[in-house]
Amino acid sequence: MPSSRGDKYHLPIRPRRNRKSETVRGLVRETSPAAEDLIYPLFVQEGEKDDEIASMPGCKRWGLSGLVEETGGARDEGVRAVVLFPAIDESLKNPTGDESCNDEGLVPRAIREIKATYPDVAVITDVALDPYNSDGHDGVVDEDGRIRNDDTVHILCRQALAHARAGADIVAPSDMMDGRVSAIRAALDEEDFEDVSILSYSAKYASSFYGPFRGALGSAPKSGDKKTYQMDPANAREAVREALLDEAEGADMLMVKPAGPYLDIIRRLRERVHLPLAAYQVSGEYLMIKSAAAAGWIDEDAVVLETLTGIRRAGADMILTYYARHAARLLR
Repeated sequence: MPSSRGDKYHLPIRPRRNRKSETVRGLVRETSPAAEDLIYPLFVQEGEKDDEIASMPGCKRWGLSGLVEETGGARDEGVRAVVLFPAIDESLKNPTGDESCNDEGLVPRAIREIKATYPDVAVITDVALDPYNSDGHDGVVDEDGRIRNDDTVHILCRQALAHARAGADIVAPSDMMDGRVSAIRAALDEEDFEDVSILSYSAKYASSFYGPFRGALGSAPKSGDKKTYQMDPANAREAVREALLDEAEGADMLMVKPAGPYLDIIRRLRERVHLPLAAYQVSGEYLMIKSAAAAGWIDEDAVVLETLTGIRRAGADMILTYYARHAARLLR
């Protein structure tokens, strides 16, 4: 018990001593996000025009030249990894997403352009059918509206190979089909792409936070929803099961998506798996910060850093965020 000395107490343990100045706070800080922890999601479209995205203020659908320039800007600010999402013309979409496997398609050309100019930037590609599928689903849809798992996996393997041939460093299957990690690993190895990494969306939830992203790419389902393959937001143990399966199938890195509402999932996976762990601060999370900041209700810079710190503190080794360049400047 503290003893009284006049109007003061003798407190031998005072945690506030470690908070008394910015210098001391920095010395004892447990979690320090850095630019090299960040992955920058970029939207790409045909042509040379760069279009603002109405549903995601501050983000653009980049033409190829703009994409390369934006990648270079991020690189100069310390962000050395980008992940590509294509906005595909409706005329190229069909029920089996054949354009996803085109070696001369939009994503392979974008990969080659970036790697030719910035070979030290890690290029990650999204492997899924929803940007290419006329049904707007991540897999092939049969006549009864069901997603055909194994047929989809076969196409995903071809898509991953097209990206690897173009020079992708990491392929990131986001489809949530069963068995796709082992199938993609086997397909890559068979064609001597054993150095291409797999970042698996292991715990991708059927979240309400994806709306702005789907607006940016026009990739919303034409009918039904994604609940038969994306995870139920109520489930946590299932996320551990999915992560352990992907680890066993040969994934090199795992991902939780979304990040902010699923910090407990990040922590659970961090305690159970040994692979590097990514978390995706998705479009809805981004838009909430942007909207509140635009209304003057929050300090945008402070909230950006606080949310990224929280995601890292939960156990993520890397963070996909539309704030990557913005955050890198703040962290500098």
